[in-house]
Amino acid sequence: MEMGERELLEKVGEAIASINDAKYVDQVIIALYSLAARLFPLHRHSLLLSASVDEKYRDQLRAIDVPSGDERTEWCYVFYTGSAFRLFATALLYVQDDGWPVVASPIYIDVASNWLDCFPASARKHVYDVFFLNGPATEIVQVVVPCLQFSGSDGHDPIAVCSNAERLLVLCLLENERVLQMVREFSGGCQFEDLSHEQLKQAISRVSQCITSITDKARRGAPTSLSPHLFFKRITTQLLNGAEEWDLKLADESAVANKLHMAGTILFVGEALARICRRGSADVLLSEVVPRILAHVRSVLSSTSDLAISEIFESEPGFRFWFKIMKAVNDSHSVERIAEELLHQLAVQNVNDVEAYWILWILFGRVCKRQTSIRFIFVEKFLLWKVFPICCLRWILHFAVLECTPDSASLRSYNGRGLSETVHRLVVAWSRKEFVQSSPTEQQAYVTAALGLCLEKMSKAELDGTKDGLHSILQGISCRLESPVYLIRKMASTIAFVFSKIIDPQNPLYLDDSCQEETIDWGFGLAPSSKEPLTTTVHGGNEKMAEIGSASTMVSGKEIEKRDDNGVANTSKAKKKTGPEFNLIDPDEIIDPVTLNNEFAFDEDEGDYASEDSESSSDSSLQPYDLTDDDADLKRKYSQLVDVVGALRKSDDAEGVEKALDVTESLIRATPDELKFIAGDLAKTLVQVRCSEFTVEGEEESAEEKRQKSLVALIVACPIESLDCLNKLLYSPNVDVSQRIMILDVMTEAAQELSSSRILKSDNRPKALISSISDQPWFMPRNIGPPGAGSWKEISSTGTPLNWSYSYERELPSKAGQIKKGKTRRWSHHSAKQDNQIEWSQNNFPQYAATFMLPAMQGYDKKRHGVDLLGRDFIVLGKLIYMLGVCIKCAAMHPEASVLASLLLDMLRSREICHHAEAYVRRSVLFAASCVLLALHPSYVASAVAEGNIEMSQGLEWVRTWALQVAESDTDRECHTLAMACLQLHAEMGLQASRAFQSAQDSPTSNAISLFPAVSNRSINIKISPV
Repeated sequence: MEMGERELLEKVGEAIASINDAKYVDQVIIALYSLAARLFPLHRHSLLLSASVDEKYRDQLRAIDVPSGDERTEWCYVFYTGSAFRLFATALLYVQDDGWPVVASPIYIDVASNWLDCFPASARKHVYDVFFLNGPATEIVQVVVPCLQFSGSDGHDPIAVCSNAERLLVLCLLENERVLQMVREFSGGCQFEDLSHEQLKQAISRVSQCITSITDKARRGAPTSLSPHLFFKRITTQLLNGAEEWDLKLADESAVANKLHMAGTILFVGEALARICRRGSADVLLSEVVPRILAHVRSVLSSTSDLAISEIFESEPGFRFWFKIMKAVNDSHSVERIAEELLHQLAVQNVNDVEAYWILWILFGRVCKRQTSIRFIFVEKFLLWKVFPICCLRWILHFAVLECTPDSASLRSYNGRGLSETVHRLVVAWSRKEFVQSSPTEQQAYVTAALGLCLEKMSKAELDGTKDGLHSILQGISCRLESPVYLIRKMASTIAFVFSKIIDPQNPLYLDDSCQEETIDWGFGLAPSSKEPLTTTVHGGNEKMAEIGSASTMVSGKEIEKRDDNGVANTSKAKKKTGPEFNLIDPDEIIDPVTLNNEFAFDEDEGDYASEDSESSSDSSLQPYDLTDDDADLKRKYSQLVDVVGALRKSDDAEGVEKALDVTESLIRATPDELKFIAGDLAKTLVQVRCSEFTVEGEEESAEEKRQKSLVALIVACPIESLDCLNKLLYSPNVDVSQRIMILDVMTEAAQELSSSRILKSDNRPKALISSISDQPWFMPRNIGPPGAGSWKEISSTGTPLNWSYSYERELPSKAGQIKKGKTRRWSHHSAKQDNQIEWSQNNFPQYAATFMLPAMQGYDKKRHGVDLLGRDFIVLGKLIYMLGVCIKCAAMHPEASVLASLLLDMLRSREICHHAEAYVRRSVLFAASCVLLALHPSYVASAVAEGNIEMSQGLEWVRTWALQVAESDTDRECHTLAMACLQLHAEMGLQASRAFQSAQDSPTSNAISLFPAVSNRSINIKISPV
């Protein structure tokens, strides 16, 4: 140990001993001043310090020796480079360390927790804070930061120690910008001169770790400036200012004697930025980086220099450090986070393609060429794993794939090999069926856009040279055209359009009307505002809401998939099906079926006009008649269902089939006597009719709607007979996918109509048994009473339609001396006035629920010729499950729902259904499970649990656990939304069931629910789902 350091350690020991022996705060101030005066120029502040101590200590303060300037500089250097500062910090901060020199006296008292609160402001600034403001910043931070985690021992106050450390860090790092000083120290500081490259990297790692961990170690009540957002924002500003300052001074790297330590600046800045990103503050970091680099790029692009743009960037002092800073980060994860956040922030600031390209080129151009891991981030992760806005996707392709600026002149020299390799990677992933089934819709749209943008830049020769390009593209288009989701099919049609333009630019393939525009919307309209959830209202008790996703992928389906007999899929949009609107019909009314043929031809107004025309036709009676359309009256009009069935079977008579469809629904709604006997044949015939074979192109949807309305009316009028035929056709190999979907659709609509049916009842009031010969009816009250009484008046009934009495009232005169009005007396015998007919609404579906559900639930898992619901025909499976959910919902709060719910839950629990690969099926399962929860009465649930109904208990528990699993792990966003809604319904059901338990327990006379069976002592635990 050198003599100067030993002498300094003795002075430090004396100061610490004086602090331990001090009884008054003035003695502590003098002890600190005795050491500070040897290290710092404090003679200018001696008057302030004298005023801060008592008079009896001022002479002692003035008597302290002050060394010369050179001697003081040497003492300061030895103090901070040796062990003296760390030793003295124990007295200032209470830093625990076992490696103190033997010359030091034991430390019992520290200034921070015992004396600092008593210091005057001037004394704290000049004899305490001065030790931390004038030393090397890299050394100060390594001493102060560990105090943030001091827990307290030996009577030391942890709050005082931690709060003082936080104050010093704010004072040093933020107010006095000591981080900027650290950048300068690493570029050539004397304390790092003798270190090797590895030792320098270790020192940089220690210091950067201390700085970036401050926000994690700070207390909850720490100053707001130490919060991650504010702290890292100011730290980043100092780091970038230091790097820019270093770049301006670095005029010629070849003339620098110590290149290693000149590079220490960039190493420190890169390490600090990487640690900031790893702590989740990449957005704060980029909020400081983007404005700086964007302003400089715009100034260069707007300049008129003759040099190339790349040469201007590389040669301008103060800007060259941007090319090296990403290499200094040396952490692929941090580089990925910086690049990802950079793209998002550039998109928000509406940067054009050229500006974005040069920013990416400046920051990542060199590292992408030299480091394979960084290039992998751009060409693999950012194209296949992440989802960015479409503008960011274009920037990525130009920078990492095409490697040229977006202007038209540079596009001629793009990297063709890189484009072919990228297309190969994209098309291999895009064509896999597993990708279509398991990936979120947003990611599929993003990868589709990446593939489409790459294909737009390719020629036919380049596409032919791409490995497996043609085969994979056709495979991906085919598997997407089979999807029930319109957006997925639109992706296939868009790629097919771009692909066809490469093969034959003169004859592009239009599979969708949206592809006929010149500019393709590669975003596919996936804006947040376009995703409005639909709401399903379930009857029974309170209205329950369940979100079932966006309109483009709803389970009920605005679009259906149709297949021809050859198996080629084609899509057609079906009009939204609405319930049939019909007038209430009196069962006793006599109807001529022949008149039903004219209901679409004439109305009352037309009849009036026709009569007027006939009266005025006498003026032109001598003009010849036009006999060209006389055969129109000779055409047959169908008035019997037997004739309708015969006409529908004549596929060669297109006009007859069309006319039969026009009157079928009306004839069925009239419920003729023959309907019950011909319902089965009529249902089969309607299913087998091909509307596309006899309708004019463009009118297929109108004929299809008439057919489906007729089938709905037939099921409502004759449920047993028609469903017996339809359930057999559902799994028949003689119908195709579109016919199976139509059967399920009409069954769904029929169930909804039956659950809200309306009927008319005639008011068959019995005739009076007593006749009266007087002018006044016998049931009228007599006109007797006090003088001045008013006459009796009939009043309207305010009750239900089932009133059995007339009501009358009259006013009575007031008695003598009575001020208030007289009482009103009412007489009643039976209702005074009723309409001849009363309208009633009732749910007629529960009695047919089993007929709807049970046959359809049988055989869904059997693979037959042309029928594979668990595999190829998953759309039919999804429709089937949706229909079953609607049926159980229509039977809500009825005994039939309690019986069928267990069977439905047992079907949904099968692994082939609840874990189906297609999200379309999983959505249907979640919808059906939610309908089950709404359909069950809380009293039944409580009774089932109390009586040990294992099937129901296990089924409801499965709904909860499976919905939790879907909400946590399913990649489909709509499945997640449906699962959360299902969990909420499960929680509400559990709450209602628990209330049913409580009400049954509080009511001793109630026998509706037995809380505990007589033969069992089991406890009951109803789990309520967390939402």
